[in-house]
Amino acid sequence: MAMSDTGVIRRQGIDAHPVEFTGSGSEYFRVWIVNVLLSIVTLGIYTPWARRRTAQYFYSHTQVAGSPMEFVVQQRKMVLGFLLMAALYIAYQVASETGQQLAASLLLFGFAALLPFLWGSAMRFRLSATRWRGVRFAFLASWREVYAASWPVFAIAALWAVVFFAMNALSPHPPIGVEGDGPPVQLPSLSGPVVGLGLLGMALTLLCVIRLEYNFRSLLVLRARVGDQMGRWKPVYMDFVRVWLATAGFFLLVVVVVSLVFTLLAGGSTALLAQSFKGSGVAGMIFFFILAAVGVFLAFVLATLPVRAYRQARIFQLVWNNTGVSHIARFKTNLRTSAFIGLRIKNALLTVVTLGFYRPFAVASEYAMKVNSVTLHIKGGTDQLVGQLVKQQGAFGDAAADAMGLDLIG
Repeated sequence: MAMSDTGVIRRQGIDAHPVEFTGSGSEYFRVWIVNVLLSIVTLGIYTPWARRRTAQYFYSHTQVAGSPMEFVVQQRKMVLGFLLMAALYIAYQVASETGQQLAASLLLFGFAALLPFLWGSAMRFRLSATRWRGVRFAFLASWREVYAASWPVFAIAALWAVVFFAMNALSPHPPIGVEGDGPPVQLPSLSGPVVGLGLLGMALTLLCVIRLEYNFRSLLVLRARVGDQMGRWKPVYMDFVRVWLATAGFFLLVVVVVSLVFTLLAGGSTALLAQSFKGSGVAGMIFFFILAAVGVFLAFVLATLPVRAYRQARIFQLVWNNTGVSHIARFKTNLRTSAFIGLRIKNALLTVVTLGFYRPFAVASEYAMKVNSVTLHIKGGTDQLVGQLVKQQGAFGDAAADAMGLDLIG
């Protein structure tokens, strides 16, 4: 193993190129604050321009093998995507607010049926807008493949239709009618079998959600093209299940720790507070319950914040340690889960203390930690890689990608 003057590690004909983020929180703050102010002034109309400026900033400051990524797209496509998404949202809100429950339900089910199309469009748009050293990316999955990978969405809908029907059949008493503008909604009365069936439905739903995540991620990599080279994917479904199970165990651990900390800090103060507010009348008791609700909410946030960071780090490690480009390139990451959890907690606290103004610094630091942990291993060097790659030539999907939290890096 040897290191060149440029810092590239060479071993057995394979070059290791660390991926680098050259930006900073202070630089991104200037981009972010302009986006926020212009979005407020224009009542949100500036959103597609803000998305483009943000993407261009992070892409241009992400160095892969010494060359920056590029985000190349026509602005009018992003504007069209934003307007289409906004029109769908407004139509749903108008139908809901005016009591048109049928129309609202049809829009909701229509959106669920369109989910695979939105995801596929998002991936096609994002990858076609990505360029590295003049080489474009592409997502070549057919719509049949996209909808086949989306079967968990429809399985969840069918599952809960069956569960609800079975709950009504198992209910020992007539279903409870819930009054409303339309026909009453039938809710089964609670019993042991009904509760057990509901828990089974939630467990199967979680497995479907995990499967959907696995299907989407694997399809994205396997049907992605860098030039004329296909993506390579190694993880299996059970790898994702193990990450979720580990996340559930970590969640239980965090809940126990947070509960113990709150118990030690509160001690007998809760009873004393309740007694003191009891003599202050109805207003005092209302204030006490509000205070208790805020405490429960803070405890929930404290419990879920590290858990979400834990899962994100584990999935990032699983994906980036097991993907590559054909037989000529692969990725590895040395992201430490504990470090990422600590950074996420610190960023959350500073964001709250600064009333949200630390948010761009938080985003930049988390992005930097993930990106800087990745190394690209190239067989034969970058010149040979680029020599093997050939240039490849809807924005509606970009708006959907932002709404669903999709991101190319992680």
